[in-house]
Amino acid sequence: MTVSNSFKNDLLAVIPNLRAFALSLTRASDRADDLVQETLMKAWNKHELFQEGTNLKAWVFTIMRNEFYSQMRKKGREVQDSEGVLASQMAVHPEQQGHMDMHDFRAALEQLPEDQREALVLVGANGFSYEEAAEIAGVAVGTMKSRVSRARTRLAEDLSLEDDGEYGPDAISAHIVGAVQSATMR
Repeated sequence: MTVSNSFKNDLLAVIPNLRAFALSLTRASDRADDLVQETLMKAWNKHELFQEGTNLKAWVFTIMRNEFYSQMRKKGREVQDSEGVLASQMAVHPEQQGHMDMHDFRAALEQLPEDQREALVLVGANGFSYEEAAEIAGVAVGTMKSRVSRARTRLAEDLSLEDDGEYGPDAISAHIVGAVQSATMR
């Protein structure tokens, strides 16, 4: 059976999201790349099981999640990055306020329980609906909503946020960036 062009194109389009999800699971770029490759190979080899018209992104994310937990069971334990060595190797833009905000955010995200972190990454970072995320994680929709809510509340507490304006660029920086972006769009 041949693979449809639609399947090929949709699979290629989801790769950046897969890599981001893999990084959140493995916390190491080399392991994330391996996980993405293994996921893509499994999806490709099982393409006939995918039902056209359904959500390919959710299907592939489910494959990745299952593959990740299968690998963890095989290894018997997960490698910890308690010293922050792997996190410190991530590329960031130096000398920007956002760098420190992102550092604080990553540290707070790392402190979340695994189920809450996974829920937040699926819904917040990858744009899945609660229903899709619940299907990927194999839990009820209410459970997914609860995990996301608890994760957001805990992040706000850990980052000492009282309103949306306290995190990210300050008002002056945001204004300058907005002005530059609108000038370049003309």
